[in-house]
Amino acid sequence: MQHADSARPDTLPLVQVAAAELVWDLRCDVGESCVWDARRGCVWFCDIYAGRIHAMHVSSGERRTCMLPAPVGSMGLCASGALVVALRNSVVLFDPDSAHAVLRPLADVADLPPHLRLNDGKVGPDGAFWVGTCDERADKQADGWLLRIDPRGQVRRWRIDARTANGLAWSADGRTMFNSDSRGPWIDCWDFDAATGTPSNRRRIAAPDALQGRPDGAACDAIGNYWSAGVSAGCLNCFAPDGRLLRTLHLPVCAPTMPCFADDMLYVTSLRRALSAGALARYPASGGLLRLPAPGPGAPVSLFEDRP
Repeated sequence: MQHADSARPDTLPLVQVAAAELVWDLRCDVGESCVWDARRGCVWFCDIYAGRIHAMHVSSGERRTCMLPAPVGSMGLCASGALVVALRNSVVLFDPDSAHAVLRPLADVADLPPHLRLNDGKVGPDGAFWVGTCDERADKQADGWLLRIDPRGQVRRWRIDARTANGLAWSADGRTMFNSDSRGPWIDCWDFDAATGTPSNRRRIAAPDALQGRPDGAACDAIGNYWSAGVSAGCLNCFAPDGRLLRTLHLPVCAPTMPCFADDMLYVTSLRRALSAGALARYPASGGLLRLPAPGPGAPVSLFEDRP
């Protein structure tokens, strides 16, 4: 399919105003974790503290909302059709098409320090669910973790010294993993072994400044670039694999939180939490779901391998 803007990001102007439209004026407190579900033809995303999971069918515009009993930090798609969901201190499987909306426990991480909750997460090319932690204290400390939960519910952990772990994404070939700290702020990448689910050779590739904003949720495109939501600067930043800033797209929301590629479009969640009345007056779409033409295809969406 021909994209509306098919030029490579490094051949385009460094700073642009995105031609974005508000497609769902949900006014989420903290909209997050958008993921493209090609099988259903919809984009899933959550409102973290409201404990809601939303879905919008991109062709029909049909919308649905599922209520969960705890904050929803992030989610991913399962091979079975279910969702793998990070709650505050546990990971569950949730079938959004079931009549009774039953949650099936997968992994309990209640042994984490009580000031940490599960935050940004994504299914990796190894078929496991990866999720980072967020320090909810006002005085946030760099004591965060990155967790890998496999389909048997087994948990492996890496101490990553992040205050708010964010920005998980993998290159299209599955060989590079990215993550960020929204409060660092920094963006790191790792070599990734999809056969064993093991990251290695961590290195820092970027430390975004105030113009680029604190790095929040992210997604990779098909040619290896890393698209990061600049949550404090109202923009999306496209970084090359080596951390060079290739492009900044300014959006009609105050605080974008995460992009996802969906065929020839790019969807972006956003938040309203703690925004001033002045900011909301200037950016009334804040908390909504945005859509804009994608600059190219995204990396494949991996599935959690929950089937026997």
